[in-house]
This record gives sequence, structure tokens and C-alpha cells, in this order.
Amino acid sequence: MKLILASASPRRAALLRQAGIPHSVILSDLQEEERPESLNPAETALYLALQKARRVSAGLQEGLVLGADTVVCHRGEILGKPADRGEARRMLRRLSGERHSVITGLALVDAKTKREESAYTETRVWMRVLGDELIDAYVATGEPMDKAGAYAIQGKAALFVERIEGCYFNVVGLPLYQLSLLLSRMEIKPWSGWR
Repeated sequence: MKLILASASPRRAALLRQAGIPHSVILSDLQEEERPESLNPAETALYLALQKARRVSAGLQEGLVLGADTVVCHRGEILGKPADRGEARRMLRRLSGERHSVITGLALVDAKTKREESAYTETRVWMRVLGDELIDAYVATGEPMDKAGAYAIQGKAALFVERIEGCYFNVVGLPLYQLSLLLSRMEIKPWSGWR
């Protein structure tokens, strides 16, 4: 079955390629602000992932649509993508020397049968103390601007992360182990294209 990624994230597409999972991309028109405020961070990630997958699958006759959404949560509050450099600095100062959680919701929707499978993965991240000079240098690179929590563990912010507990790929934006479990539930072997 053809896998369709309902995300513009180049990181998610790269991880699918790394795992040898063929796919195409169709962007969802979902705005991340379109979520009930009453949801906790894990419910938020799952809700957004499922809505993305449903919206893309609604326009298709067949195919398996993958929706994903990653949230960064610090002390119970979701930190989204920074609106500007000032907000990026504030987020990084907040995460400095602290532990936070990265939660990715995954949803698969079969466009033909409308069958759905979903799950989320949580990884705890401990960040070193970041001085203003380091934060300013990082923000000046532009890297934090389209990232939840204003950092990319797979980029220059690798220097900031003291340790993690859980799935590294989740922090990048696509927990591959959890995805393999969801694909298996849909009777799909992600390794079938390796030969």
C-alpha cells in the first residue's frame, strides 16, 4: 500500500527515506491552532496528527496517510514554533538547564477503508544551561524558527542536549519504532521495500 506523508517536514521525509519506507507527500491544510484548548500535550499531539491524516485521506481514493505532530512540553505548557526571534530566545531561556518532554502523535488513516490507528511517543530531554551569547548565536542561524520548542536536536542544538530518555527520532519528529508498530497493526511490513 502506498504511504502518503501529510507533512511538509523535511525531517520526517528524511527519516522515512533513512528507514527505507517509500512515500509521497501531500500537505494537510490544518492549522495547528485548530485544536481544543482542553487537551493535554499528548492528546494535543494525537489530535493534530489524526486531523492531518483525516484531511489528506478525505481527498484520496486509496493509500495510507501518515499524520504526525510533535509538541514540546515544559512544566505542563506546550511550546510551539516561535513566532519570531524574540520568542525563540525566550523559549530557549526557559528550557535552559531544565528537563522537558517531546511528544509526537502519529496517526495512520487508510483512505479506502477509513480504518485508523494512532499512538504517541514521549521522550524526556535534559538541556544544559545556555548563556545569552550561545542563545543569540543559535537564534542568529535561523535554525530554531520552524521548530517546536525553538531547537533542532539533529542540528546545531545537538550541543545543548545533555541527555535524553526515550526515542531520539521522536525528538527529531518521527518516532520510527512507534511507526513500525502502527504499520504492523495495518498489516504492512515497512521492510518490504528494502530489497
